[in-house]
Amino acid sequence: MSLPRIAIDAMGGDEGVRTMIDGAAMARRRHDRFKFLLVGDEERIKKALADHPGMSGASEILHCDDVIEGDEKPSKALRRAKNTSMGLAVDAVKRGEAGAAVSAGNTGALMAISKLALRTMPGLDRPALAALLPTLGDNDVIMLDLGANRECDARNLVQFAIMGAAYSRIVTGRERPRTRLLNIGTEETKGTEDIQNAAEILRGATGLDMEFEGYVEADKINRGECDVVVCDGFSGNIALKAIEGTARFVTDLLRRAFTSSIRSKVGFLVSRPATELLKHHLDPNNHNGAVFLGLNGVVVKSHGSADATGVANAVEVAARLLEDDILNRIRKDLGEVGSEGFAAK
Repeated sequence: MSLPRIAIDAMGGDEGVRTMIDGAAMARRRHDRFKFLLVGDEERIKKALADHPGMSGASEILHCDDVIEGDEKPSKALRRAKNTSMGLAVDAVKRGEAGAAVSAGNTGALMAISKLALRTMPGLDRPALAALLPTLGDNDVIMLDLGANRECDARNLVQFAIMGAAYSRIVTGRERPRTRLLNIGTEETKGTEDIQNAAEILRGATGLDMEFEGYVEADKINRGECDVVVCDGFSGNIALKAIEGTARFVTDLLRRAFTSSIRSKVGFLVSRPATELLKHHLDPNNHNGAVFLGLNGVVVKSHGSADATGVANAVEVAARLLEDDILNRIRKDLGEVGSEGFAAK
């Protein structure tokens, strides 16, 4: 199956042009149908491409030597977006020259540029940032919003649930993803009025392809008991940072424990297969690629510190969303509910 090419912001991220190109090349070695529009400094991109002869026939370079800085305010980034690698990558999606854009740059700037260029889908109020997180179950869990919207009302949360479930059906294969709202308890009386209203709407929306199962507390996100966790961006970003910090704490603690004595070093050698499996499971590169859902186009945010493997995984996320037509899936589900279904009771 042929795919629209993917625009790569080669200048974004902490690791530089070479890591972005190495990641794109790795993704192409796995899936030789991938094609790319590489946006950034032409000379630097060509140097990186020299290590990947197979990329030359699958890539076009769009020269741009201006980059949005990691600490740049979104308002400033918007004003000069058309002359930056990030802005040109997103604009290629808008103009139909690419099917998706991937960037490891400034998250706030990428959201602002993408929202202005691509606009939100009809019927949607706001886009949301969604990511896959590992669990103890057989499934990864999709969590949204992770920081695009600090405050959300019941209507926003319902729309996020619809988008998250559509994404989950693609990556988990479940026809009716188990969907829950993040809350401080599982009882129906818990949480803010907006969370309770969103739950009431979702319970009554029987035409949606999801199983709404009420609430989930933060300590159960990674248990594998649900497929989609829905929250406002403020709560979601805090929960995500806590999960990532705990993962780093566990790995650092194990490393310290296994190097504390001769006996522990011997123990490490014995248990190495298990610790390597744990390391793989907790490595954020293996779950890289957050998605801005709700836009009229596919935009994937790679972690700024991702290595080539992480970038390759972000590229594959973009390709999978194109293959499975995520935009039309979301439009269909929104049509099932309709505007009247969002009226909080």
